Amino acid sequence: MKSSRSHANGNCVEVAADAGTIAVRDSKDPGPRLRFAGAAWRAFVQRVKG
Repeated sequence: MKSSRSHANGNCVEVAADAGTIAVRDSKDPGPRLRFAGAAWRAFVQRVKG
């Protein structure tokens, strides 16, 4: 999923749900992804939102 706030220059973070985990990567680098358990991702997002 690509953020609606992303610009055409490709500088964004992509996030996708995949087999019970959340995969995160840099849009400019299709290489390895960071994977998080659902609970860990929800905790991260809650902390970021404050």
